Amino acid sequence: QVQLVESGGGLVQPGGSLRLSCAASGSIFSINAMGWYRRAPGKQRELVARVVSGGNTNYADSVKERFTISRDNARNTVYLQMNTLKPEDTAVYYCNAHIMQTPTDVINIYWGQGTQVTVSS
Repeated sequence: QVQLVESGGGLVQPGGSLRLSCAASGSIFSINAMGWYRRAPGKQRELVARVVSGGNTNYADSVKERFTISRDNARNTVYLQMNTLKPEDTAVYYCNAHIMQTPTDVINIYWGQGTQVTVSS
């Protein structure tokens, strides 16, 4: 089986920074895209940032120039560096990965358990 374990959430003041990490473990042949989504109270889950195996990235407009996604392929880990945080960034952040467990497997989508990010003074 595959597990995604997130860490790095917490409480931070507006203008502060946090770094989220998500490590994939288990039976993994290859990982295609990895990304971060978030769900704020009363809102639908939305894509925050994504990085594909070739290194291309895309971001939600609301986080461009503030958040940076990166990936360590050797560690099957994806990071989200969040700077200049705003109260509207408050949400549960979920890690997402598109994983093949064998060379002939289909791509399955896995989710982490979520980590709370709260931006408040």
